[in-house]
Amino acid sequence: MRILLLVSAFNGLTQRVWCHLTGAGHDVGVELAPVFATPEDLVAAVEDIAPDLILAPFLKHRVPEQVWRRWTTVVVHPGPVGDRGPSSLDHAILDGRERWGVTALSAVEEMDAGPVWATSTFAMPAVPLAKSALYNGPVADAAMRCVDEVLRKVAAGEGPTPADDLPREVAGTGELPLLRRAAFELDWSLPAADLARRVAAADGAPGAPATVGGRRVCLFDAVATAQDLGGTPGAVVGHDGDAVAFATGDGVLWVGYAAELAERRGPKLPARLVLDPQRRSPYREAPEQLAEAVYERDGDVGYLTFRSYNGAMHTEQCLRLAAAVEKALTEDTRVLVLRGTEHTFSNGIHLGMIDAAEDPAAEAWANIQAIDDLCEAIARAEQTTVAAITANAGAGGVMAALCADVVVARDGVVLNPYYDMGIYGSELHTWALPARVGAETADALLQDKLPVGATRARELGLVDAVGPRDPEAFAAWLAERAREGGSGDARREGLGADAAGRPLSYYRTVELAEMARDLFDDRNGFAGRRRDFLRKAAPTETPERLRFPRA
Repeated sequence: MRILLLVSAFNGLTQRVWCHLTGAGHDVGVELAPVFATPEDLVAAVEDIAPDLILAPFLKHRVPEQVWRRWTTVVVHPGPVGDRGPSSLDHAILDGRERWGVTALSAVEEMDAGPVWATSTFAMPAVPLAKSALYNGPVADAAMRCVDEVLRKVAAGEGPTPADDLPREVAGTGELPLLRRAAFELDWSLPAADLARRVAAADGAPGAPATVGGRRVCLFDAVATAQDLGGTPGAVVGHDGDAVAFATGDGVLWVGYAAELAERRGPKLPARLVLDPQRRSPYREAPEQLAEAVYERDGDVGYLTFRSYNGAMHTEQCLRLAAAVEKALTEDTRVLVLRGTEHTFSNGIHLGMIDAAEDPAAEAWANIQAIDDLCEAIARAEQTTVAAITANAGAGGVMAALCADVVVARDGVVLNPYYDMGIYGSELHTWALPARVGAETADALLQDKLPVGATRARELGLVDAVGPRDPEAFAAWLAERAREGGSGDARREGLGADAAGRPLSYYRTVELAEMARDLFDDRNGFAGRRRDFLRKAAPTETPERLRFPRA
């Protein structure tokens, strides 16, 4: 089937759909809706493509009538049957919904009002989950079920069903208004659990605004606890690593990330840098949900679980993780498993911290050196190392995982094993990537710059095995493989082979020489690309690598 993905951005869900469809043998192309100046331009592009199906897994823009009347156009909406509006997940989290869903509808004049091709519901977490984690987890899984049902119906010549003819699996749905930042304002006299829910609902964008010490800020990445640390509601009462604790009307709100809020919102940074820069508050132990690294043992297997907000790893964090790996390797264990959380793995260096630094080039240089230290700690380990890619990963995050002896992935994760920010990249990728997939495939991955689904990654040799999608089932599967030792000895022999006898320092030196030119000379526009990415600048064109070939 010839399928056009019409999207507002090539985000995680869109990439997962792209990987799934191309893996199933469909002819798939992408067009970014923001690049079209007029509806007529979009119509002309679709006419040229002549798709069998237009699928919109992530679309904030209106589809012109000239398009949806001529071509089957299905929009994936992050809400159950009957739900309408641009802030569906925000409302679902804020309202404490016990169940939510995803619906695939035909595009019509009214947004989210078309007949239904497919719908799938899921249980909402009892503890509020940040909107981005909810979107990339349960929502994305439900969306994939809907996509498969849409493809089945289109192939079978079936059509959609009017929404009014379908049962409402989630009661009380209807059209809900757009929620702007003011709707998430934090009132420090409220219980910490209520405030954490607001922060979760505003996660990513627009952020939950608050007043802290007379300053206006946006808060992200929050966890509520029942602690009583004293203090006036709204006062900073403790810190632990990058996290900061606030007194509330009942309990403590721990915050991992924050941003200045003036005329416009500043970059998201570790909370301690924004909210408690002098660390005037006393040290308090943060809840485990915000822990940067947790080490556990199961017999002769050690597990180091690391966490990074949105997958970005800043200089100090990389150094701390490298130290944590080295410490874990001193344990009397046979296997060390390095894993992310259910919601994040790693995307490499921290662009926000780099952009906010007084000298961005110097900070980027420090950051890349620090993540290289982490990669070397993994690569030089004497024990068998297993990297478990538990969530989507990109750039240096993928390359760091490849430094392990054995690499496994959770089903449904998407890897972006390339650098697309005007930098050459480091993380020992010139050693680990060709050793795994061969020089020709390594070059293609780096140059083509296309996402790779877990199944395709296994076929290419990027990962050794793919485990279940369900987090608990994956954890059990991972434990079994770790106890067996995986294929660590064979993989280490393959990665360590270098006919020329070149040490790891050779690869690191070559990579950093290229990175120095990118960071300090800005030869490929890293500074501008970084700013555009952080400010979510609208794209001006769809990358050629994603589009259907033009006549």
